[in-house]
Amino acid sequence: MTRAAVITVSDRSAEGTRPDTSGPIAVAALREAGFDCADAVVVPDGADSVERALTAEVVAGVKLIVTTGGTGVSPRDQTPEGTARVVTRQVPGIAEELRRRGAADKPAGMLTRGIAGVVDPHAALVVNLPGSPGGVADGMPVVLSVARHVLDQLGGGDH
Repeated sequence: MTRAAVITVSDRSAEGTRPDTSGPIAVAALREAGFDCADAVVVPDGADSVERALTAEVVAGVKLIVTTGGTGVSPRDQTPEGTARVVTRQVPGIAEELRRRGAADKPAGMLTRGIAGVVDPHAALVVNLPGSPGGVADGMPVVLSVARHVLDQLGGGDH
C-alpha cells in the first residue's frame, strides 16, 4: 500500500488553541482512496517548519504528501516557500486547477499561492492545499484524480 501523509500548517492548531479541522478531511480522503495514511501532523506556520516536516516525510518513504494551510497572503503564510525548498520539479497544472476550482466557488480562491511538485530522487508528490475545510474537501478530488498516475510515472511507469 502506498504511503501518504498530511501536514497541517497552522500556528493556532500547533499551539493547541484551535482544533485541526482540515487535516482530518484530507486523511479520510486518502484512506478512502486506498493510501496508507497516519493522522495529520500539525506544524506551526513558516517556511522552516514546513521544510522540516516535508523532508521528514520524504526521508521516511512517504510518496504522497498533502499540506493544508499557510497558502494565503498573510505574512505567516509561507507554506509554498517551504515546499519550494523541498520539491525538485514543480507540477504547475495541479496548483492551477486547484486555484481555478477554488475561484469558481469564491473569488478569494484566487489568493491561494499553493504549489505542487515532485521530489527527486525520492519519487514523491507534494501538493499544497488551502487551510479551510471546504478548500480541502474541494481540493482532494483534484489531487486524487492524478496522484496514482504521477506516482506511477515517478516509479518508472509508461505514459
